[in-house]
Amino acid sequence: MLAKRIICALDIREGRVVKGTKFLNLRDAGDPIELASLYDSEGADEIVFLDITASHEKRDILLDVARRTAEAIFIPFCVGGGVRTVEEFRNILATGADKCFINTSAIQTPELISQAADRFGSQCVVVAIDAKATSAEEQAAGKPRWEVYIHGGRTPTGLDAVEWAHKVEQLGAGEILLTSMDTDGVQEGYDLPMTRAVADAVKVPVIASGGAGNALHLYEGLTEGGAEAALIASIVHYGKTSIRELKDYLHQRGVVVRRK
Repeated sequence: MLAKRIICALDIREGRVVKGTKFLNLRDAGDPIELASLYDSEGADEIVFLDITASHEKRDILLDVARRTAEAIFIPFCVGGGVRTVEEFRNILATGADKCFINTSAIQTPELISQAADRFGSQCVVVAIDAKATSAEEQAAGKPRWEVYIHGGRTPTGLDAVEWAHKVEQLGAGEILLTSMDTDGVQEGYDLPMTRAVADAVKVPVIASGGAGNALHLYEGLTEGGAEAALIASIVHYGKTSIRELKDYLHQRGVVVRRK
């Protein structure tokens, strides 16, 4: 059985780690290299960097962070945010990053998924999906649906998250980073119905994201939610718990995890 992964998310704005709630109200969380090194030493399985500035003018800041991270840690890391071309994929992977993720550009130019997978391998291509539950009536009727948003959660697309996940798998994505906009930063647990629906629809790994507040939430996301990995941010950025504590809890509950 493959070990479940704990992935630490570092949202980068102008060279600093920030964290918000439901994609809003950002506050500083520290230096990205220091945090990545700390999480590596504590047993994180991977790091994800999201460039929330996502502008070409400031992209060099993120590339520098990625290069320095590659020199400082020994676990895989993924970088994304505003990536629009195969050349930008190449530039990010050339820093030493193991993977690159795309979101808005995957919807606007879905052929980018296939182009990047053909050139660098599907294992390097992660598609991030930010989604929000539709009407309460649909949820109450037992027909839940989640709509995909782009542009950092500002623009609804009309796309169904489960259908879109299936499509990106067909196009060559090797992994899906699934974030619930309803639960992001709230620390009340992942959106388990959405995570399960997507995990059941695809064969590639799904990373549960948005809402982890304690070890039980990770356990639920990795079991009931069917995710292969759990993304965390606030609960470790601000000292609520540690990766070691989270992994010890999961191990005690019978979840296979890599432990140092």
